[in-house]
Amino acid sequence: MSSHNGSELHVLCSSGQLFLQPLWDRLRTWEALIQSPFFPVFFSITTYVGFCLPFVVLDVLCPWVPALRRYKIHPDFSPSAWLLLPCLGQTLYQHVVFVFPMTLLHWAASPALLPPEAPELLQLVRHVVLCLLLFDTEFFVWHVLHHKVPWLYRTFHKMHHQNSAPFALATQYMSVGELFSLGFFDTMNVLLLQCHPLTVLTFHVVNIWLSVEDHSGYDFPWSTHKLVPFGWYGGVEHHDLHHSQFTCNFAPYFTHWDKILGTLRSARAK
Repeated sequence: MSSHNGSELHVLCSSGQLFLQPLWDRLRTWEALIQSPFFPVFFSITTYVGFCLPFVVLDVLCPWVPALRRYKIHPDFSPSAWLLLPCLGQTLYQHVVFVFPMTLLHWAASPALLPPEAPELLQLVRHVVLCLLLFDTEFFVWHVLHHKVPWLYRTFHKMHHQNSAPFALATQYMSVGELFSLGFFDTMNVLLLQCHPLTVLTFHVVNIWLSVEDHSGYDFPWSTHKLVPFGWYGGVEHHDLHHSQFTCNFAPYFTHWDKILGTLRSARAK
């Protein structure tokens, strides 16, 4: 019986690996680019801006398309170019001046070849979920401390709260210290779990999307928090309350830590 179950598990794992292998083989044809110190910066900026642009377009259309306002948390607010451009400029500046040199040092210290095998599909999903849960916990502790200790808030976190009504391009409007703190959490989690490079890329895409969506200012029927059952995921209105009230909803994505420590506030209560 155990041998039969073991063979079934082996077949399932092999099929999961075969499912991702063509994608991984295609990506490995770009190995020189992926292994270069330029790739992390290029990947991060293009993914982030690519996720932000649809919401920027919606903000431009919102005053002229009344139907969009029913999904906008602050229907009378649309970020102007004077708000959007500094946010975009801050992201580009920090990635070029600070992130790229750190990436270059890491590349010089530990160059590594890409593995020929793709990860198993179930393993990829499991690691992405674990990375999100770890990041959520780490950021929750970091976030609470920065709101409870005035010096930490002024020095590192205040810049991110300059926009009380969040919008997509304000997601990465933050100090260098905060940017490196969040980057450190990301890097340590994937190293701790020994994630496959394809898993790392997938995690970063998911993490960037969730953070942009939470700051977008739009709550659509297909928003992530409506797809996750039992209120486990907070969502855009959940995070918007944090920006407007400061004393609640410290976790970036999930709700369990705020529930446990009594800092959760439902968007419906607003």
